[in-house]
Amino acid sequence: MKLGIVGLPNVGKSTLFNSLTKAGAESANYPFCTIDPNVGIVAVPDERLKLLGDMYKSKKVTPAVIEFVDIAGLVKGASKGEGLGNQFLSNIREVDAIVHVVRCFEDTNVIHVDGSVDPLRDIETINLELIFSDLEILERRNAKVVKAARMDKTLAKEEALLARIKEHLEAGKMAKSLEVDDEDELAILRGYNLLTYKPVIYAANVAEDDLADDGQSNEMVARVREFAAGEGSEVFVICAQIEQEIAELDDDEKAMFLEDLGIAQSGLEKLIAASYSLLGLMSYLTAGEDETRAWTIKIGTKAPQAAGKIHSDFERGFIKAEVVNYKDLLEHGSLAAAREKGLVGMEGKEYVVQDGDVILFRFNV
Repeated sequence: MKLGIVGLPNVGKSTLFNSLTKAGAESANYPFCTIDPNVGIVAVPDERLKLLGDMYKSKKVTPAVIEFVDIAGLVKGASKGEGLGNQFLSNIREVDAIVHVVRCFEDTNVIHVDGSVDPLRDIETINLELIFSDLEILERRNAKVVKAARMDKTLAKEEALLARIKEHLEAGKMAKSLEVDDEDELAILRGYNLLTYKPVIYAANVAEDDLADDGQSNEMVARVREFAAGEGSEVFVICAQIEQEIAELDDDEKAMFLEDLGIAQSGLEKLIAASYSLLGLMSYLTAGEDETRAWTIKIGTKAPQAAGKIHSDFERGFIKAEVVNYKDLLEHGSLAAAREKGLVGMEGKEYVVQDGDVILFRFNV
């Protein structure tokens, strides 16, 4: 999974990125301190892996990972070259979802680029820049299609769709809210890789005092939640400054620190839960002496396609999947013991993999 982090300057974007990845991207109280896109790889916390790894005495335990791309703080006019310009928007065209950091706290010591704190105005500013960037992409594509359509009448459908998308964006709407007529149009729309078509997770950055009740008493967070609900986006509440402190602690210290703050999950855990939910993802597991590993797949994936995540040969030569729930496996201490209790299923090509399945694939190529 690849997530792009966007936001205005000084909303806590790079502080959040630093805490998530411990990559040390420069963070300062002025715009444009993140000159180059920063990329960090983060392991997805999963206690099931450690428990299974210990049980099997695995030589290696490999978690699922998320790649974060942090780009320079965007400002009004970025798509037209203001600030550091549109070059940074191209860095997030390949991401699966956008994490949009919005500031939901007042602090006279931290300058806001627009002079006051208003998360909905900030969201609108960023969204407009994404729209302008997408319009530029569509104009280039349209020029090619119009020219080619003179010789190829099958392109007429795409030409009409381009006109509808352009009109939709020019009305200030995101591409993901456009209604398409059929699967062909949907495939064309997805192929453009538009920023405004990507799912969004809003990171509401709050002061430490608002963390314990998950921002319930913060009026700005309430407005962000209402806005996000209207467009089918996810929201999670975070204090970027606290996350940076958490990032310096080991696991035991982290647990104590979170308990003292009265919160159950770190920001990273909240973000991962929100992104898995938004993108419809889950993990299945493989376990053994050599390696215990988590594999991220779409909810509803069938066994052969899940096997293909490991290697294309596993999917091509799929015979059966030996499946046990990780809790049953841990409770009985071995696959053989779980099998004796009738808890291991031999599943075929139509089996839909479930979150927490521990699977041994049988295949022949």
